[in-house]
Amino acid sequence: MGMIITPFSPLTPSRLLLLPQPPLAFSASSSSSSSSSDSPPPAPQSSTPKFLTFLGKGGSGKTTAAIFAAQHYAMTGLNTCLVIHGQDTTPDYLLNCKIGSSPVACTNNLSAVRFQTTKMLLEPLKLLKQADAQLNLTQGVLGGIVGEELGIMPGMDSIFLVLALERLVGFSGIAASKSLHDKFDVIVYDGISSEETLRFIGTSSKARLYLKYLRNLAEKTDIGRLAAPSLLRLVDEAMRISSSRSLFSGSSEIWDTLDELLERGSSAFSKPQRFGCFLVMDPNNPTHVNSALRYWGCTIQAGAQVSGAFGITSLQQNREALERAKKDFSPLPSAFISSLSTNSPIDWSRVLLDTGNEDARRLLTLPTNQSSSAPSSVTFDRKRKLVTLFMPGFDKSEIKLYQYRGGSELLVEAGDQRRVIPLPPGIQGKVGGAKFADRSLVITLV
Repeated sequence: MGMIITPFSPLTPSRLLLLPQPPLAFSASSSSSSSSSDSPPPAPQSSTPKFLTFLGKGGSGKTTAAIFAAQHYAMTGLNTCLVIHGQDTTPDYLLNCKIGSSPVACTNNLSAVRFQTTKMLLEPLKLLKQADAQLNLTQGVLGGIVGEELGIMPGMDSIFLVLALERLVGFSGIAASKSLHDKFDVIVYDGISSEETLRFIGTSSKARLYLKYLRNLAEKTDIGRLAAPSLLRLVDEAMRISSSRSLFSGSSEIWDTLDELLERGSSAFSKPQRFGCFLVMDPNNPTHVNSALRYWGCTIQAGAQVSGAFGITSLQQNREALERAKKDFSPLPSAFISSLSTNSPIDWSRVLLDTGNEDARRLLTLPTNQSSSAPSSVTFDRKRKLVTLFMPGFDKSEIKLYQYRGGSELLVEAGDQRRVIPLPPGIQGKVGGAKFADRSLVITLV
């Protein structure tokens, strides 16, 4: 049975204190003052494009920040693709460009594409049809499906988004589209919502546990032993057609290979040279600030790190609110993007060269080893048998701890997400107590 520690029951409320944070400048200029706003970012170290996305409350300026970043990278000479997911036409207006389901060139080095699920489901279906035509597993039934007449049901947007971004970016290293993967240096993604983006970030790590249980079902039950080989052959043939790589070996190795691919995809989100995630808010709006703080903690729960924070505002607005934002998001590197007037077409060259946006461009070009100075998400103190979890945006009542496999791991539930933390051999044990301080949960093991 699982052990449930409901918000830190071993402790009295008086011990659960959230300490005030030391202030830190809400500007990236201190860490990169010697760099020019026009200096190009380091070239990608491999053929795999870097993937950037933005999190924040609706209306906080995520789309503005995404387009600002895409325009910045394009101006520095990197081939950039802005990916829009949704039917909002704001990006079309801000770019003065009609965005469709295929990449369209907007300016020099900048293309844009709109993901539409009705289009995204056609490619996987086509691959499965081709695979089935060669294997004849469904006796032509699969080939009779007309993809163009299929509508979209709840949940399908998220599923096909994962497949489409994998083909475009190649997180796992096998399924990237040859026609697009080598074309772009940077992919900037503006999602339907921050919640959907967080689900996507955590997909690979969460899918590994599902894969484990599916493997048990396939190998240890009669129905699994009967159906699994045919289904795996179909999926494998479709992947071979798509990427010229076969996974099927007629043995259990295919499950190990699938797990390795998911692990590779999961680890990509922890590498700053491959993935960047930025918070966006109006620092004058407390609800925007609180939401951004929560998304910071949720990103950690999803298995990634936040690279920095952007405030979309006019510098002439409430100075007290700006100083408060500096304190709230320390020690993240942060900067302001001047709010835009949309009464007329936007001159992005003028916006990018505006001195008020210099810090924002510096933040986007920070070296990967400087892009996040936040504390480590998990630290271990073997001498005192302590585990410290950095969890900004949460309070003590929102975090639950579970232990299902003795003292070998911790399961942390917060922000509608679960994260499993394996414990090193020298620190394994049962939870003896916990306290919340300085945006961190400190757990004592016995």
